Amino acid sequence: MSTPTAADTPVALVTGAARGLGRETARQLAALGFTVLATARDEERGRAAAAELARGGSDIRFLQLDVTDPASVRAVAGHVAADFGRLDVLVNNAGVTGIPRGTRRTVDELTADDLRSTLETNLVGPFALTQALLPYLRKAGGRIVNLTSTLATFARTGPGTTPGRPDLLPYCASKAALNMASVLWASALRDSGVTVCAVSPGFVATDMNNFTGTRTVAEGAAVVVAAATAPADELPDRAFVTDTGTAPW
Repeated sequence: MSTPTAADTPVALVTGAARGLGRETARQLAALGFTVLATARDEERGRAAAAELARGGSDIRFLQLDVTDPASVRAVAGHVAADFGRLDVLVNNAGVTGIPRGTRRTVDELTADDLRSTLETNLVGPFALTQALLPYLRKAGGRIVNLTSTLATFARTGPGTTPGRPDLLPYCASKAALNMASVLWASALRDSGVTVCAVSPGFVATDMNNFTGTRTVAEGAAVVVAAATAPADELPDRAFVTDTGTAPW
C-alpha cells in the first residue's frame, strides 16, 4: 500500500528519472515539496535512484514505465488514479537520440527503423502517457512539460542558419513533432486549466551526448522545474522555454 499523501501536496510524474536530467528534475521538484513519481524503464536502476533521492526525507516513489509499452502506460495511469486521483505536473523527459552513442553517420546511412524507433520513444510515448493522464491533470489544473531541443525548431534550422548534424535527423524530427503536439495540446487544454509548454534545457552534459554538454544537469533541471512550477498566468500561451527565456519556434 502506498504512503498517503496530504490533499494539498502537489504530485509530479517524471519520466526517464533513473539518471541525468530526469533524476535531477525529480530531486529538485521533491525539494520544492512535491510528491514525485520517478519513472524509468530499467526497474533496478530506477528503484535505486528513487531510493537514493528519498534518503534525505523527500517523498520520491519509483514506478516502472516503458513509454513505448501500452500496458506499462496503463499501469502507471492506474497507479496515479488509485493513489492520488490527480496529477499536478507531468514531465515528459524520457527520450533517445536515435544514434548509437559515440558514433557519427552520414544521412545515407540512416534507416527507416532509426526513425520509427526514435519517434516511438520521443513522440508516441509522450503522447500515449499524456493522453492516459489527462483526466488527472484536468482534475488538478496541472502542467505538462515536454522536453525538447532548439535543434528541432525552424528558428534554429531555417534559412540563414546552420542546421545540426544530419545523423540527428530522427531525433530532430521527433522533437519537432513533439513541439507541434505541445502547441496543439496547449491550445486545446488551456480552457480546462491544464497548461502545456515545451522546454529546451540547453546543452546539458548527460550520457546521451557522451557528457560533452556545456551545462550541468542541475542547471538544465532548473530550467525544467521553473517551467513546471511557474504560475499559469506567467506562462506565455503555447510557450517554448529555453535556458535563456522564451524563444521562437
